Amino acid sequence: MHIRCTKKLLVELKVEPESVSEDNPLFSWHANLIMVNRRKAIVLMNDHNRYAVVLYGLKAKDFNRFTEIALQGIRETFQAEGISDKVIDRYLLHTGEVSMAKTKDRTSVARMNKACDNAYFFDELWDNDSIFQPAMGLRISRLLAGGGNKSYIYPNEEMYKDLALFAGQSIFEAKAAVLKVTLRLENRQVWRRLVVPLNKTFNQLHQILQAAFGWQDYHLHNFYVYGQAVNSENYITEGHNEQVLKPIVNLVCDEEAFSYPGEVNMKLEKDVKLLEYIPASKKLTYNYDFGDDWNHDIEVESILENYDFNYPVCLEGEGNTPPEDVGGEYGYEQFLKILADPDHSEYEHMVNWGRMQRYQDFVINYINIGLKGL
Repeated sequence: MHIRCTKKLLVELKVEPESVSEDNPLFSWHANLIMVNRRKAIVLMNDHNRYAVVLYGLKAKDFNRFTEIALQGIRETFQAEGISDKVIDRYLLHTGEVSMAKTKDRTSVARMNKACDNAYFFDELWDNDSIFQPAMGLRISRLLAGGGNKSYIYPNEEMYKDLALFAGQSIFEAKAAVLKVTLRLENRQVWRRLVVPLNKTFNQLHQILQAAFGWQDYHLHNFYVYGQAVNSENYITEGHNEQVLKPIVNLVCDEEAFSYPGEVNMKLEKDVKLLEYIPASKKLTYNYDFGDDWNHDIEVESILENYDFNYPVCLEGEGNTPPEDVGGEYGYEQFLKILADPDHSEYEHMVNWGRMQRYQDFVINYINIGLKGL
């Protein structure tokens, strides 16, 4: 494999560039050193498909083992894509000895610089606790890029095609869960049936649910995961002596939540994968917006052993999601009441407000376009 480095990166690595012959561009990457938040970062861009792998917070000792770190960065980014370990191992084994070389030409450098520029736009994705930044790589690789001759590509999709051709097989082999997610409303039926790969994290499940229901991610959220109905110890008693399952963990989105501990053990959702709890747990809840308090009941209906995609799919659903900041279920009912009466004094205002809040009918095709983009 060749890593074609900018002069700035070669100086940082303290290596002399090697003379390399043209080879399979799938095994050739351009790399550049940039500064982000006063930390050194490296963006690698595949020469054949413009796919990006990102490293962050490198120190002197890390540059001394750059080859090892670069290969591990490729592995972890591919794993985050849901690519099977067999395909990843085969790709990395085929890389052979890694050579450090100069950049190839101005076109390649311009494309790599574009990938570097994109990294600055998603500051919220940087993980300060790791050198490897798969979330950033995945995000950059999903941006439309010029493919030459006035054509455009999505680098991630091109990488999938290249790896499938190289491996001669499907590159995605993951378990997935069929989830029925129901927004808890007294007077309305609002639900989605989703297929979600179990190698996704709960933070990614949050993003999936935002897309599936049309929420705008303005507010905080959390998940509760419930145990199995094994014996009476797995239940708690609520009003009218009704027994309900105990939650076994509360997965939270922000460290500030730990300032308000409850009876249920808390974890940050970011690095917790669904397969750590599913399919052992069949019931979860997702609470979005602690003011309006939108509770979603999640039922694990079945498990797919070999799911051929790395993105979720909405199979079916029903009902429109309330607009953000409508004031909870009562406010939503008032909103719908006004929309149903064109003669109401607030009708025009409410129509415009709903449009600004992106209130819209459930259209499964639009949802699946958004889910695939995740």
